[in-house]
Amino acid sequence: MKSYNRREFIKTGALGLTGISLLQSYKSVANNAVSPNALVDKVKLGGSGLTVSRIAMGTGTVGGGAASNQTRLGMDKFKQLTHHAYERGIYFYDMAEGYGSMPYVGEAIKTLPREKLTLLTKMGTQPNDAENLANVAQKIDEYRKILGTDYIDILLMHCLTKGGWSETRTHYMDAFSKAKQDGILKAVGVSCHNIDALREAAVSPWVDVIMARINPFGTLMDGTPDEIREILTTAMKNGKGVIGMKIFGEGRNVRDDEREQSIRYAINTVKVSCLTLGMESVEQIDDAIKRVMKDVS
Repeated sequence: MKSYNRREFIKTGALGLTGISLLQSYKSVANNAVSPNALVDKVKLGGSGLTVSRIAMGTGTVGGGAASNQTRLGMDKFKQLTHHAYERGIYFYDMAEGYGSMPYVGEAIKTLPREKLTLLTKMGTQPNDAENLANVAQKIDEYRKILGTDYIDILLMHCLTKGGWSETRTHYMDAFSKAKQDGILKAVGVSCHNIDALREAAVSPWVDVIMARINPFGTLMDGTPDEIREILTTAMKNGKGVIGMKIFGEGRNVRDDEREQSIRYAINTVKVSCLTLGMESVEQIDDAIKRVMKDVS
């Protein structure tokens, strides 16, 4: 296996940009006792064996067609955003091939110490086709090259929209498992956009990590908040690491009180392992950290 060496870590003093998947700018910041320089804490990601920052930097806001709001910032601003997040304790990066964000993260983390980072990316899938099995392994190697790393911490099958995926995606599962056995992947799992797919993931012995849509308003979710909460509770009892996404309903629930309620619901009611937030500015990063750390302190 080819090794992709990193340059020595150089602490950057540049101001970063980042943001949460919002359609409007924040006009106020929660008034609480959390230090403005507080770092995001670290948590165990279920039984995956990974310890991650409680907030992941999402890179897929309005994502698709190999682009997102984060990549549309341009490389320089994206790097500034990433470094600001890192200085605040966000060492976890959530990517996908469909967002076009892996080259951006790969460039941004060149000056950061790999051992402190958690890299999660997602692969789009299709029903079983035997001739594609080798292509999955090749894609995983391409991802590593793009990111400049020997291994990827978490690889998910992206955006599962039907149940029965454990029967129709076995060649992906086999290739992911082989890469995990070889130390190329640390954990595997699924990103769900369907309640049947989510139920299946909650009990699947193959799954280490689940990414699920969760907020108290039911916005862009796969079921009611109570239904999803029950499924995720089962998943966590089964040792799955659960990453909450669409916390603010992809920008539809961004009033000050809604942000407070959404974070509190994910952390204290559903008790997800961590959150992925598609942040787009320094102000959004700092606001999210302040709110999250207030609820866990």
